[in-house]
Amino acid sequence: MEEQNQLDRIEGRNPVVEALRKGRNIDKLFIQKDITDGSMGKIRAMAREKGVIVSEVAKQKLDHMSQTGAHQGVIACTAVHEYVDVDDILKIAEEKGESPFLVIADEISDPHNLGSILRTANAAGVHGVIIPKHRSVGLSAVVAKSSAGAIEYVPVARVTNLARTVDDLKKQGIWVAGAAMEGTQTYYQVDYTGALAIVVGSEGFGISRLLKEKCDFLVSIPMKGEINSLNASVAAGVLLMEASRQRG
Repeated sequence: MEEQNQLDRIEGRNPVVEALRKGRNIDKLFIQKDITDGSMGKIRAMAREKGVIVSEVAKQKLDHMSQTGAHQGVIACTAVHEYVDVDDILKIAEEKGESPFLVIADEISDPHNLGSILRTANAAGVHGVIIPKHRSVGLSAVVAKSSAGAIEYVPVARVTNLARTVDDLKKQGIWVAGAAMEGTQTYYQVDYTGALAIVVGSEGFGISRLLKEKCDFLVSIPMKGEINSLNASVAAGVLLMEASRQRG
């Protein structure tokens, strides 16, 4: 396992609840002292049950600490978040008796997009997401917030070389489909039912040339309007939900 080299923060009520539920190692929980509604009461109770130190603070302190600007009155300071190995993801699929279903996020720099991809991946039954170490956002507080708690359930592997990782996956019988405007098949014409990895490219440039060449096939999403491309997380959502539908 590889870990980030710094403490991170989880912000927002749902992400904090999921982190507590999953037993994340939380060093300290900061809660806005003048909020006493039901959901915050639940967070306080879960923290007590888990033995987490709770500090009641003013909103101004949370505003100063916040990395997302949307803390909803609660911030958890956590130990470093773990990344998994690609083999760990494949083992999860094997233990479930399912064909591997992965997402490869190629140089996604917007943390909101990566968080949204994790959220959709969880909904679609994806076994794990692979991101590159370089030229890509990591599992930051903004990613955690945007994932609405999905970051606790979707394993993420961070690799040095995506192209080499794709080669390794293909050697293990996993088909690799890339989302690209020049794809020769529309997304609903493809069979997603076997061992599969779906590659989604960056917001501005799409899938890198080398990675695109290594895909077994490219799929496109038909556009009827004047705009000829979709946000990276939206494109991922279209493909993943179609794959989920086919995989049952």
